[in-house]
Amino acid sequence: MKIIVGISDMKVSNTPGEVLITYSLGSCIGLVIWDPQVKVGGLLHYMLPESKLDKDRAQKRPHMFGDTGIPALFKAAYELGAVKSRLIVTAVGGSQLLDTAGVFNIGKRNYAIMKKLFERNKVAVAREDIGGTVNRTISLDVKTGRILLKVSGKGEFEL
Repeated sequence: MKIIVGISDMKVSNTPGEVLITYSLGSCIGLVIWDPQVKVGGLLHYMLPESKLDKDRAQKRPHMFGDTGIPALFKAAYELGAVKSRLIVTAVGGSQLLDTAGVFNIGKRNYAIMKKLFERNKVAVAREDIGGTVNRTISLDVKTGRILLKVSGKGEFEL
């Protein structure tokens, strides 16, 4: 069963047969975590780096921002039995689509906040597909940990 993760959304599951999927990652980051021992997976689709840009919105929609969404993703996975040291982390997105002149660099800033949080918390990224000027779709099979990545103009492949 497909569970769609929208923009500024997050889903975590330990249900075999569920596939978490998010579409149209441009400058947004799609962050996938999976614990192979307990078969817990999570997917976050955040669109902006820092919640200080809009604190009211961050309270209502914490998954919109990297600095609030990333901790929420990990916490939700831990609540289902995931353990940090076993997590396989995959990140995709961070493209520069509408901002071709690089004025705002949202994709780069989204990636930078993730890297900063991961360095501070000693989290390693196993796989990533970041940057460029393409849209991406990513999915996670909760039971197997299989990740499929679809890149505009390049097709679909396993990460």
